[in-house]
Amino acid sequence: MNIPKISVGDIIELKKVHPCGTNSMRVARVGSDIRIICNGCGRDMTLSREKLEKAIRRIISNEVTE
Repeated sequence: MNIPKISVGDIIELKKVHPCGTNSMRVARVGSDIRIICNGCGRDMTLSREKLEKAIRRIISNEVTE
């Protein structure tokens, strides 16, 4: 089983398109539930880690610069 490493600031691409027309989301909080924010309209959602892992197509980049 392949478990993706998800961290705050990651940009993820989902399999389904959000109603605003984009499928790109930014990770805002990580835990047992993951909070994501739509890059198109700014709407935020909280999903269970299990549900989000099934919905991810790929992890595009990490915005956090250290």
